[in-house]
Amino acid sequence: MKFHERFLVILRETSCGFVDVSNPMMKTNQTPRELGYHMPAEWEPHEATWLSWPHKEESWPGAFESVPGIFVELTRHLAESELVRINVADADFAERVNRLLRAGGVNLDAVRFHFNPTNDAWARDHGPIYVVRDGGGRERAINDWGYNAWGDKYPPYDLDDVIPTRIAEEMNEVLFQPGIVMEGGSLDVNGRGTLVTTESCLLNPNRNPHLNRVQIEQYLKDYLGVTNILWLGEGIVGDDTDGHVDDLTRFVAPDTVVTAIEDDPRDENYEVLIENYERLSRMKDQDGKLLRVVKLPMPGPIYFEDQRLPASYANFYIANKSVVVPTYRHANDAKACEILQRRFPDRRVVGVDCVNLIWGLGSIHCVTQQQPAAGAIDEDRGLRIEDRG
Repeated sequence: MKFHERFLVILRETSCGFVDVSNPMMKTNQTPRELGYHMPAEWEPHEATWLSWPHKEESWPGAFESVPGIFVELTRHLAESELVRINVADADFAERVNRLLRAGGVNLDAVRFHFNPTNDAWARDHGPIYVVRDGGGRERAINDWGYNAWGDKYPPYDLDDVIPTRIAEEMNEVLFQPGIVMEGGSLDVNGRGTLVTTESCLLNPNRNPHLNRVQIEQYLKDYLGVTNILWLGEGIVGDDTDGHVDDLTRFVAPDTVVTAIEDDPRDENYEVLIENYERLSRMKDQDGKLLRVVKLPMPGPIYFEDQRLPASYANFYIANKSVVVPTYRHANDAKACEILQRRFPDRRVVGVDCVNLIWGLGSIHCVTQQQPAAGAIDEDRGLRIEDRG
């Protein structure tokens, strides 16, 4: 029996645009905030993690061969505590990935494939950004922001741009379309009403040139349910996203952030990261209380073919029972993991070597996107292998 014949495929067509929570086929002009939705913190329970399996060799010129193996290792860690949903182009692609996962010792019972062709692998930015609301049970919806490959830097991106809508259709999820460009790596939330982002990214004219800071803040409030927005300045050297916050500063608790700090004053990142740290030291949460700010070291300069790469330990991912941290064969690897382990005593902090992954200018957080838990876990959505011996 062929691979694709051993899977269950569940697809359902739904309309796009603003949708009513009581009937996904009905349009409404209400925003997620008006309907009681908000974006949960990453450490809140997940149903799954989304990945888009890498296939674009141009994103890792000369080093692509090692990248799928990094995704296998990442999938193995994630599958220990939650479903892993993988976007692939078709059944043949899924079969190739499945062979890699099986050889890598991955728990295949926790893996689901979804036929969503992509241009590239950066699921944090092109994947669905979920919001939830609590009532009799937690309900989930998807924001489908516009995606233009970080300011039209890497066309084509038409397949990536429609990923959230395709997922909403397949999963029969409520779908909102804000109508502006926004990437998941450009923001981080504490789940209580506070969001942190950067001026260099969200105010860059290559995203939403028709909007000013106040207007962008209103979109964040309306579609993510936040009330308090914190603005950092510039991003790190080598970051082609124009300064995504997930390379800089991350919430690790409702009142606490970790933020990247470069100790060497001769390093190009020193002044930028100090300036962001000083801003954070004056910032308050949604209740008017000063944030707790924990310093996270940097791994030092990493180059590939004379290009400085945006390596940062802040690009970690919080799974249900683990925190997966990018490592870079540097003395600060262990120190960064120890700092994060203290922040997450109930989770296992694991390092994944990302020296080759970062050549694509992104790391662990950039290739993952969490699907919050809501109601009963729908394990049968997607493509699942039937074990027939």
